[in-house]
Amino acid sequence: MSDTDEQPVAANDPAPMPFAAAEPGRAAVYRDVSLIDGTGGPVRHGMAVLTDGPTIKAVVPDAELTSSDVSGAEPVDVRGAFLLPGLIDAHQHLSTPPNREQAERLMRRQVYGGVTAIREMAGDLRQMADLARAALVGEIPGPDVHCAALMAGPSFFDDPRTWQVTQGTTPGAAPWMQAVDDDTDLPLAVAAARGTGATAIKVYANLDAALIARITAEAHRQGMHVWAHAAVSPAMPADVVAAGVDVVSHAHYLAFHLAADRPVTYASQREHLADAYERFLAAPVHAIDGLLDDMRRRGTILDATASLMAVFPSGSPGAAELGPDVLKRVIDRARRAGVTICAGTDYETPPGDDFPSLHDELRYLVDAMGIPPRDVIRAATQAGASAVGDEAAMGTVQPGRLANFVIVADDPYDDIDHLRRIITTVKRGHRHDRADYDRADYDRATDHGGATDAPDARTDAADTSERAPA
Repeated sequence: MSDTDEQPVAANDPAPMPFAAAEPGRAAVYRDVSLIDGTGGPVRHGMAVLTDGPTIKAVVPDAELTSSDVSGAEPVDVRGAFLLPGLIDAHQHLSTPPNREQAERLMRRQVYGGVTAIREMAGDLRQMADLARAALVGEIPGPDVHCAALMAGPSFFDDPRTWQVTQGTTPGAAPWMQAVDDDTDLPLAVAAARGTGATAIKVYANLDAALIARITAEAHRQGMHVWAHAAVSPAMPADVVAAGVDVVSHAHYLAFHLAADRPVTYASQREHLADAYERFLAAPVHAIDGLLDDMRRRGTILDATASLMAVFPSGSPGAAELGPDVLKRVIDRARRAGVTICAGTDYETPPGDDFPSLHDELRYLVDAMGIPPRDVIRAATQAGASAVGDEAAMGTVQPGRLANFVIVADDPYDDIDHLRRIITTVKRGHRHDRADYDRADYDRATDHGGATDAPDARTDAADTSERAPA
C-alpha cells in the first residue's frame, strides 16, 4: 500500500451519541445529599452516592468516604440537595397516534423532568421501538421505554382508533395489535408480539375470562409480562385478577366488581358506568376487600391513573361527578389491603408545559386521594419498577441498580411539588441538567416568537372516551 492510499474507516466505529449512558470506568460521586431511596423509608441525610458508568457502585454515609473511594471520581456538587430514584410513568401512549416529532419532544421533557422510564401501553410499536432504541443508545434524550403489544377480541377492531396505529396494515392483524379468539394460535401470536420489541402483552377489550387466562399463561411462558384493564368486558375485575395478570390499570374500573350487569363489550362499558358507580358507592366500604385481598396475595399491581378523572371526566351520563368518590374509595381500600399502587398517567400535558404529566398525577394522589408524599414517591419509583417488570435494575437507589436518579433542591416529603425543583436527572449515569433544558426552551421560544411547541399533546385519555386505546 502506497503512502497516498486512503486508510479504510472501520465499519463498526459508532458515531458519538450525545445522550449515551456513561461508560463503565467513568466514576462520579454525589456527596452530602439527603437520600430518599424509593422504598418509602425516611430521608437519610449526609449520604453519598458513587456511580461507575451506568450503575450505582456504593451508597454510604458521606462521613465514611475515604480518599480511595473518591479517587478518580468526578465530584458533582449537589451538597444539601435531595436525591431519589428516577421517576417512572407507568401508563403512557407516546405513539398513539404516531407523531415522531412530538414524541421526541415529550420524551425529552420527560427525562429532563425527572422521568427515567415509562410503560408504553400500546400504540404504533413500529415507531415506538425506534424511539426506545434511540433513547437507550443516546441518540435522543428520553426515558427507557417498556412497550406493550395489544390483544383484544376481533369485534373491537372496528374502533377507528386502532386504524391510527396500524396504518399500512390491517387492524387486528398487526403483530403489535392483534385480534384473538378461541381459535388463535396463541404461542405464535405471543411470539409475533415479542418480535415487535414489546416486553408485555396488554389485554384490552372484548375477551372472556378463559381466553385472558390462556393469553396470560402463554405470555408468561414466553417470558413476557401481562398488563390489563381492570375490566376487559365481558371479563370483569375478578376474572382479570384470577387470570394472573401482572398489572391492572384504571382503579375506577374496579367498581364493575359490584355491577349488576356485565357489559359485553368495551364499547358498552360507558352506558353501564354510572350504574356501576352508584352500586359501588351504595355498598359497604369493604365490599371489594375480597378482590383486593386476592390482588395482594397474587402480587397484582394497581395502576391507578387517578388524575385522569380530573383531566378527562367520563362522558357517561351521571358518571363524571361520581368518579372521584369511586376512585378515592377504591384507592383507600387498596392501600388498606396492602395492594401495591404504581403511578401512571395515560395522558400528557401540552408540550408547552414545563413538566410532564406525571408531576400532576403525583400531586393529585397527594391532594385529592390523601396519600402521603413518601408513599406517592414509592408509587412512582419502586412500584413503577415492579410494574415494568424491572425492579432488579431500577426503582431504588442501591448498589448494583442503574444510576437512574433525580436530584431536587428541596424535600419532596414536605411538599410533593418540590419534585419540580430539579437540579439534574441522571439516567444510566448520564446527567441531564435542568438548566440546559430551561435554557434550550428559552432559546427556542425566542427563535419562534414565543411559541415553544406544538398544540395540546393530551392525545390519550380515559377508557370511556373516544380517544386512543388507553
